[in-house]
Amino acid sequence: MNTPSLLILAGDGIGPEVMSEVKRIITWYGKNRDMEFNVSEDLVGGAAYDEHGTPLTDATMAKAQEVDAVLLGAVGGPAYDDLDFSVKPERGLLRLRKEMDLYSNLRPAQCFDALADFSSLKKDIVAGLDIMIVRELTSGSYFGEPRGIFDLPNGEREGINTQRYTTSEIRRVARSAFELARKRDNKVCSMEKANVMESGILWREEVTWVHENEYPDVELSHMYADNGAMQLVRWPKQFDVIVTDNLFGDILSDCAAMLTGSLGMLPSASLGLPMENGRPKAMYEPVHGSAPDITGQGKANPIACILSFAMALRYSFNDGDEATRLEEAVEKVLADGARTPDLLGEEGGTPITTVAMGDAILAALDASL
Repeated sequence: MNTPSLLILAGDGIGPEVMSEVKRIITWYGKNRDMEFNVSEDLVGGAAYDEHGTPLTDATMAKAQEVDAVLLGAVGGPAYDDLDFSVKPERGLLRLRKEMDLYSNLRPAQCFDALADFSSLKKDIVAGLDIMIVRELTSGSYFGEPRGIFDLPNGEREGINTQRYTTSEIRRVARSAFELARKRDNKVCSMEKANVMESGILWREEVTWVHENEYPDVELSHMYADNGAMQLVRWPKQFDVIVTDNLFGDILSDCAAMLTGSLGMLPSASLGLPMENGRPKAMYEPVHGSAPDITGQGKANPIACILSFAMALRYSFNDGDEATRLEEAVEKVLADGARTPDLLGEEGGTPITTVAMGDAILAALDASL
């Protein structure tokens, strides 16, 4: 197979800082594991708007469609708050997801032993936590029509977003969840609001159909999404894989993220249908935002972005062993006490910089050889 291609879209805020550490990791794999990547870079979000007047150019979109995987940093910032909605930085991210048809968003929530005390929950509740939330990413209320803000005859205004799903949209993301569960603890919990929403009734029926007809070996349960939020903070280790729609997935995955202690630790993958070479359309990005308050200060935690590359190794390049090597290097560094400012608990300590965290992970990779 040809040298795999990566398009790096570092974006805004701390995006370029954390992505710089990922690029060092990519270089390490080329030198030490005979894993060369054809890497190109471009602009997205506010950076693209500043240069081109749009958060994502057609040319960049075309590149994203052609490569084996996209690595994205972060988009947005207060400098763009007053822009028209159509050109806000986040529209570039949504366009990538929609036009690449990245319908399956994987959000792991894993609590490293060294960070179990950092969660807002008791240590025994989160220690050893390892769950995966599969969020449908290209439909639902974020994309449904009609949508918009409209003037009413009585002088009031009305805001409309439409929650809509089709059979095929639900079934394909359900398959993603069941496939993942087969490689984990073989349990899927589907979350919706079938008690009050017709789209929730359809969701439950279609997930059940996929289970009964294609994955009867996987344990399936159903839960209302509001109860799911409560259960995530009551006893999160009851879950293995959670599959849910776009809106609920957005909320529940952020809830699960904070169980681990820091958004700076959490990666994500957004996957679509296989391309001609068998690899899925894919984009990988950290869960954290652009963090404009710490941009340029060397305080950003690069681990979420680095772990996003580990997910690329596993899901796009089918190299779970090397993904595990990188994840174990991160775990070792944390166990040895390396901490960026977001990882300092009440006991305090001396934080290390973004670059120093990258140095430590590279040293752990060297030690793994």
